[in-house]
Parts: sequence; C-alpha cells; structure tokens
Amino acid sequence: MSVASTLDAMSEAEARAALTGCCGASAWVAGMLAARPFGHDDAVHAHAAQIWAGMSRADILEAFDHHPRIGASIEALREKFSSTAALAASEQAGAQRATEPELARLRDGNLAYEACYGHIFIVCATGKSAAAMAEILESRLHNDPEQELRIAAAEQAKITRLRLQALSTDKTSP
Repeated sequence: MSVASTLDAMSEAEARAALTGCCGASAWVAGMLAARPFGHDDAVHAHAAQIWAGMSRADILEAFDHHPRIGASIEALREKFSSTAALAASEQAGAQRATEPELARLRDGNLAYEACYGHIFIVCATGKSAAAMAEILESRLHNDPEQELRIAAAEQAKITRLRLQALSTDKTSP
C-alpha cells in the first residue's frame, strides 16, 4: 500500500497518531491533516516538505522534543541503538559494532551539544555508526546557533520523509 493510500484510508485520529510519529510538531501534523486526501505519494512528500519549510523555531524545537535524549547515559544510549533494529537493518548493524568508547564519545558530545544549543542533536541516523554520528556531531559543534538550527531542521526533514515512507510498509496500517 502506498503512503498516500495508507494515510488517506485512516481516520483522523489514526492519521494524527501516525503523522505525530513521523514528526512531533503539532503545527506540521495539523497542516498534513488539512492536506488530506493526498491521492499519491508525491503529494504526501511535497506537502510534508512545504509545511515543514513554514515551521517556526518553536515548531522545530517541538519536533526535536519528540526524539529521545541520547546523552543521559551509556545504558540509555545502548538501549536507543538497540531499538533501531525495527526501523533499519543498517542502523542495527552499526549499533551492534559500537564500542564503549564510541558510545561514551557520543554521549559526551550530545551533552556538550545540548549545552551549546539548548536542544538535542538531530541527525538522520539511518546507515550511520555511532562513530560516524559522533564525528558529525563534533563537526557541528562549531556552527552558530541559527546555522545549526537550520542543519538540524534539515535532518528532521530527512527523518520525517523516511518515517512517512515507512507507513506504507507498516503492517498495522489499514
């Protein structure tokens, strides 16, 4: 089933829950609900991108707040990586190879990032190892806050697109 047909077939409550799982910004979800029916996948993705492009700083930060903070502890970090198995096999493979020093580096980087920018580090993690994500995080610690918000928002858009696409293969969808 296509993403559009999946979303179009859902009740408003089901679609709201599915869309919130894709992007936690309530204004984005409301915009997507208002755009239904989509008819085809290109329309879903075009509306998603257009609505996301109009989000305020507060909306973007609301979306970020729907992601788990992965800098709390190495145990929480390892748990987060283990839960990605259902989302993407490539993420699971990278996580299984993560060493304790790599996880500590990522944890410490996340804590520094949040202290610097006031929000969690957002990166589209699909296919990236813990070490690769730590390298990306460290390279972004030198950005000015507005530049970093734009980069993180672009990463959120990638994540949203992947999650929308996953709706078409979700066995619990109508």
